Parts: sequence; C-alpha cells; structure tokens
Amino acid sequence: MLLSDRVRSVELRPLRYQFAAVRGDSYDDNWLVIEGTVTTPEGNWSFIDPCLLTDEAREVTSWLRAVAAGTVSATEPDTEGDLSPDAEFIEPLLAFSLADRSEDGDAVIRVHLSLAASPPWQQGNDGADIFQYVVEVHTDTAALLHAADQWDLALKPFPSR
Repeated sequence: MLLSDRVRSVELRPLRYQFAAVRGDSYDDNWLVIEGTVTTPEGNWSFIDPCLLTDEAREVTSWLRAVAAGTVSATEPDTEGDLSPDAEFIEPLLAFSLADRSEDGDAVIRVHLSLAASPPWQQGNDGADIFQYVVEVHTDTAALLHAADQWDLALKPFPSR
C-alpha cells in the first residue's frame, strides 16, 4: 500500500507471519511482520516490525475505504495539542487518522508512526509521544481506493490462522 503526494510517502507491505509455524495460539499465529518505507522532507527511513494482527491489517482496508466514501470525520488535536488516531492497533507503532477533507473529496491522511516505526531522530524516547509523530499525505478518492485495493492484494497470502 502506498500513500503519497509530491513530497511525502508511506509505503507499507506485509512480509510474513511473525511465526512461520502455527503454534495453536490464535493471537500469536496471526502477527504480521510489516515493512514500512517513509519519505518526508525531514528525511527517509524504513522499519520492519511485527506490528499488525491479520484482522487489524484488514481494518486498514476498511478504514481507507471509509475515508474514500466520506464516512470518516476529520480529527483535531485535543486541548493539549495531542493527536488521537481513528484507526489504532494493539502494537502502537502504526495508526491512521483523517486530518482534513476538501469539498471535492481530497483528503489529508495522517499516518502516525511511533517507537520502532518512528524516524531515527525520534527513537529512544520513553514512549511518551505515542501517535504524535505523523506524516500527512494529501491524496484523493481514487488514490485511497487504489491503496485499499493494493493492500487487499498484499494481504491475500496471509489469512487468519
């Protein structure tokens, strides 16, 4: 899945299950190792981490389609300036929120990156800034639907076990 505009991009790709052999634990058996590549004006980096369960990975598709359909509301920072994602998961490395939507359907997607997924210059803190580093990507409905379709294709080899 690739979300990009002229200056920023976030590419996510499921690589494998965290544990190749089924262990009989529906929780552990369904962790996916996700590869992320991020490009921003501040710098570029990548990460590889088991940060999504198979069901959570499918929620990303649903969320992208809901944004494209106009059924997700933009979120503002709270009174202290902190951001809360719309779509967050058990492991707090990756999350999503909608920053803005224009009348013509264009959207600004926030990809929240924390801990091992955050940029190298942000790593090493005590986790107090979970979900606060974001990459804002300006996109349109067609690009969101394309990203959802590509993410679905990438997840086909990884059914829930």
